[in-house]
This record gives sequence, C-alpha cells and structure tokens, in this order.
Amino acid sequence: MRFVQVAQHAEDLQRAAAFYTVLLDAEPSAIFDPPGLLFFDVGGVRLLLEKGAPSALVYFEVADLEGTVADLRRRGVRIITAPHVIHMHEDSTLGPAGSEEWMAFIEDSEANTVGLVSRIRVSGD
Repeated sequence: MRFVQVAQHAEDLQRAAAFYTVLLDAEPSAIFDPPGLLFFDVGGVRLLLEKGAPSALVYFEVADLEGTVADLRRRGVRIITAPHVIHMHEDSTLGPAGSEEWMAFIEDSEANTVGLVSRIRVSGD
C-alpha cells in the first residue's frame, strides 16, 4: 500500500490554484471544472483541492523554513505560527537522528491551516 492522494477544501479553484502554484512552485497537474477538481503532484502524491472536501491539516517539507515563511509573509500570506522547533530526533524513528524538526503554520487562500516542516541537522551522529 502507498499514499496516493489527500483532499483539501477549496471554495474558489482559481484562487486556490494561484496560491498553491506559488507555495509548491509547480503548476497544477490537472483541473476539471466542472465538476470542480484541482490537482497538484506533490512528490508523487496527488493533492486534490475541491469544494466538497473537508478542511485537512496538510504538512509540506521545505528546505528553508525561515526563508519560505519570510517569502510568504512578503506575499501577504497570513502566518499563523512562526517557525519554531518541535522535536529533537535522538534516533531515526520519525526523522534523521541528530536533527531538529522545525514547523511553521500558515493560512492558505481558502482559510485552511497548512504546516511547513524542515529538519535541521544539529549533530554529526
């Protein structure tokens, strides 16, 4: 079994397409309107944006969390929670051992909360 798709609520597909094109630095992979379905490919997993979907808390890994949040802030995106450390990975159970997991939370164009994640190596383990 593998993860194939996650759905996220979007009231306005054009507005959502513009927002996620910038956030993901990628064009939509497909749009079907009607019935109102917008797709992005995120590392081989489909992100489906549609009016009928419930709001989901989706997390995206970014290489430079501080830089990404600063860029989004300049673009007028609402920052819900600034970058902060969540966890130190002592072992490799949930992330690379010897790294810190940092997160920030933003609001997308459709009023959904979106998590941004970076892992920063802090030791040479």
